[in-house]
Amino acid sequence: MSFSAGEMVTRKSHNHDLLFRIASVSGDNAQLHGEDVRLVADASLDDLVLVGKRDLEQRKKQGKQQEELSYRLFRQDYQLMKEKREYQTTNGYQYTESFFQLPAKVLHIDGDRMYLRKCIELYNRIGLQVHGVHLHEKEMPYEIGSLVDKVQPNVIVITGHDAYSQNKGTKKDLRAYRNSKYFVETVRAIREKKPYLDELVIFAGACQSHFESLIRAGANFASSPLRINIHALDPVYIAAKIAYTPFMEKVGVWDALRNTMTGEKGMGGVETRGLLRTGIPYIPEEEDD
Repeated sequence: MSFSAGEMVTRKSHNHDLLFRIASVSGDNAQLHGEDVRLVADASLDDLVLVGKRDLEQRKKQGKQQEELSYRLFRQDYQLMKEKREYQTTNGYQYTESFFQLPAKVLHIDGDRMYLRKCIELYNRIGLQVHGVHLHEKEMPYEIGSLVDKVQPNVIVITGHDAYSQNKGTKKDLRAYRNSKYFVETVRAIREKKPYLDELVIFAGACQSHFESLIRAGANFASSPLRINIHALDPVYIAAKIAYTPFMEKVGVWDALRNTMTGEKGMGGVETRGLLRTGIPYIPEEEDD
C-alpha cells in the first residue's frame, strides 16, 4: 500500500496507540508527527495503517473532549485568580472599579506549523497577546536572538517535535534525542541576553525531551522529566498560568502543571514570579470631539 504526506496513520508495532500524520515519505520509510502529542517518529511503511474516517472522527472527538476539559479547568482557575485580584486592597483602595493591567506578551516558536496554529487559537481564546513563529528546530538557536530583540516578550515558548532513541544512547545522553540539543542551545542563547529567570520566563521542550539539560540551560519550565509524550497545547497553559498570576506572587510548579493534560510526569520546572502587573487608577481614553 502506498502512503503520502498528510495522511493519518497508526503503527501496528505500538498497538495503534497514537494518531500520527505523515510528514514525509522516503523509500520504504516515513517520518511521522504526532497529531495530538509533540512526538516525531520514523516508521517503515509496512508498520503503518491508514486511519479510516470513522476511527479518525472518534479519535478526534476524544482528543477534543480532553482539550475542552483542560480549558474548563483553566478557566475556573483563572476566574478564582481574577476574583482575588479584584477584591484585594492596597493602601486602602479597592481595585473593584478603577484599575488597569499590563498584560504579558508571549513569543511562541514552534517546529510544527499545524501545532502553532492550534496554539495561537488557544492563546486567543484565553486572551493572551502572542507572536507566533514557525521555525524548524535546527534553526531556532540562530534565529532566537533577533526575535527577542524584535518582539520584546515576557514569556517565550520553544517547542516543536522531539523523541528519545535508546539505540543512540542512554536517557542521560543528549545526543540520543532528536531535537533536545537545539532547544537547549536556544535557551542558552536567550539567557545570554536575559539571564534572570523572573525577567523573562521560558518554557522549552516537546515529547520525551531532555528535561535536565533544558532546566540547566535556563528554562523556567521544560519537558519531559519521565521522557513521556506531552500534549501539543500544554505549553500554552504553562504560559497562561504565569501570565495571569500577579507580579507580587510566585507560581508553584504544581500550580503551573495542574491544568495541563500531561501533568508532572511530562513537565516540570522551578518556582517563578507571576507577570501580571495591576495599577490604579484606570483613566479612560478621551473621545475625540
